[in-house]
Amino acid sequence: MALAPITTKRGIMEEEAVLPNRTLRFHRRSMLKMMMVLPMMELMPLSALAAQIGISFPGSPTGVALATGDPDTWRLRVLTLHEWKTVCVLCDWIVPADETSGSANDAGVPEFIDDWLAFEGGGLLAEIRAGLAWLDTECKRGCQKEFVGSTEDWQREMLDRIAYPEKATPSNAVGVAFFSQMRDLVLSGFYTSQMGIHSLPYVGNEPQNQWQGCPSEVLAKLGV
Repeated sequence: MALAPITTKRGIMEEEAVLPNRTLRFHRRSMLKMMMVLPMMELMPLSALAAQIGISFPGSPTGVALATGDPDTWRLRVLTLHEWKTVCVLCDWIVPADETSGSANDAGVPEFIDDWLAFEGGGLLAEIRAGLAWLDTECKRGCQKEFVGSTEDWQREMLDRIAYPEKATPSNAVGVAFFSQMRDLVLSGFYTSQMGIHSLPYVGNEPQNQWQGCPSEVLAKLGV
């Protein structure tokens, strides 16, 4: 994936609370958790199943939305403030805004990543943290600044070293592995968001007043 200039960066509030640009009342992580326990659904009521796996629903007094319970802020769950800032910058390098959609930050991907890392924890969280630290160390070695404080040109140069595994040198192996994981997280978060889904040329899952069949130009292209 070619890297593109950063177009937007999410602002950071004081301490560790940040403003989201959409309400996160039913996490994509929660839906994934629900999918993993679908066999249990015949054995207990939905409300009991939700409580079992830590899901609550919009309108519930125990609302799932945000760790603080405050619908206007996102309280970081496992990422430190500095890690969060770095993730925000990386998100918009990986999925910048374009003519089809907003950026990964606009879609709330940093919240998704923080939430998913809190859920997964363990090795994945340790690997992402190690990768973020490696990125800062390499940046300080080259420009005496951490990644988020370096120039856009330096950020691009740094990411060019690790974004293309076939071109990377052995000395950048740790960075390549980290960036591959981060890219997977960002793309997973973006393309499971409403914004990401709408950016795809896919018109399924939408009600149709009437079905007129496959367009003639498509049938002609397929030779049917």
